[in-house]
Amino acid sequence: MAILSADGITFESEVPVIVIGGGASGMAAALAAKDAGAEVIILERDAIPSGSTALSSGMIPACGTKIQHEKGINDTVEIMINDIQSKAGGLAEPTILDTVCRASGPMIDWLVETHDIELTLVEGFLFSKHSELRMHAPPSRTGQDLISDLTRAAENADIFVMTNARAVDLYVDEDKRIHGVGIERPDGTGEKIGCNALILACNGFAGNPEMVKKYFPEISGADFIGHPGNQGEAVLWGEKLGAEMRDLEGYQGHGSIAHPQAILISWSLQMEGGFQVNTEGHRFSAETDGYSEATVRVLAQPGRIAWNIYDERLHKMALDLHDYKLAHESGAILTANSIEDLAELTKLPLDALRKTIKDTNRMKENGETDEFGRDFTGQGKLAPPYYAVKVSGYLSMTQGGLVVNEDAQVKRQGGGLFPNLYAGGGAACGVSGPNVWGYFSGAGLLCALSLGRLAGMAAATTISSPDQG
Repeated sequence: MAILSADGITFESEVPVIVIGGGASGMAAALAAKDAGAEVIILERDAIPSGSTALSSGMIPACGTKIQHEKGINDTVEIMINDIQSKAGGLAEPTILDTVCRASGPMIDWLVETHDIELTLVEGFLFSKHSELRMHAPPSRTGQDLISDLTRAAENADIFVMTNARAVDLYVDEDKRIHGVGIERPDGTGEKIGCNALILACNGFAGNPEMVKKYFPEISGADFIGHPGNQGEAVLWGEKLGAEMRDLEGYQGHGSIAHPQAILISWSLQMEGGFQVNTEGHRFSAETDGYSEATVRVLAQPGRIAWNIYDERLHKMALDLHDYKLAHESGAILTANSIEDLAELTKLPLDALRKTIKDTNRMKENGETDEFGRDFTGQGKLAPPYYAVKVSGYLSMTQGGLVVNEDAQVKRQGGGLFPNLYAGGGAACGVSGPNVWGYFSGAGLLCALSLGRLAGMAAATTISSPDQG
């Protein structure tokens, strides 16, 4: 990953705006730039655009949307900011947080109305620290459908997506203005493409073991469930350019991934009354804190394994989710008509499991708070038939990155902006702060799409006013 001088370089082709990365952020950036009248190209390292978006559940938190308004939900920017800062312990970068929350509602409306992306409100339960129903997702609740819809929108807008094109070099002048990108193809051939503005939407570094060990060694060695393209190009380029970076210690894990099938099991099971036990049959945390911090807690258990325990009511609720249905079809979900049968199927100690279920049901009935701080008020008791799935903790994606302003323009260390460099999604600093427990459900797609759209609009303006920045 090199930063090279643009002096004397001849580019084989030129385009006003280059976007590196064809995930949700890159697609949003390209669509916004094209809407603003700029010609744009997406450089995608894979044969088909996917990124981390395709591996997600496709759920995008946003406030003040027309979809919410139609449901009578009065969600505001202030409410959403407070919810996210509450989860992040007040450590989310304030400007980026304010920016993505204010941009979120218009972004959803734009996707639906301008680009015919079908999104619906996720109802029936609240995610951890969400005080309002604000998750918007494709009807299938899959990130694969979200990226497919965004790719279709790009095709309809005549945006060229150059696949199998891995960006390896940036060509820069003495003023840190980006003049172009060098790409490498799988057969070893390359090409230099000039540009007037560059948008980094190439994700984070969770797939780079050396960087993971450097910034959050406590998760080093954990299984990685994200996209292999998460190699940290944006951060590495940013270091060499002198960009301001923040929260590189922050990451998203998931403490509810079916093991060994590696299929996501929705955390809604815990939020609505389920719980986790270790292989000794004991609960070990407040499950409603969130699935990211559960990663470290699960990995700390014997054998790095936990079991999700719930009942048929929750099983039926989860069957509406694509990943859960896939886990069910794969045989990962176990069913038992009694606690005795459940203990036999899971190989959990019967006495410990029976006591755990009895204790949690009592706390639910009495509205008690447990020793870990979980409040069971309003959650229904578990009743047979019981369900269980064996899970472990996995690393998903990073949350730190390049610091950007209200236009998603990258900041320099010590002040100022790069004249024509923008970042969104995993390339940019997110809103989770520097800790695994700060991750707010859906924050990845919130930042990807909100910052992506802002970057695209601003890059188009840069082209019409090249002295900006």
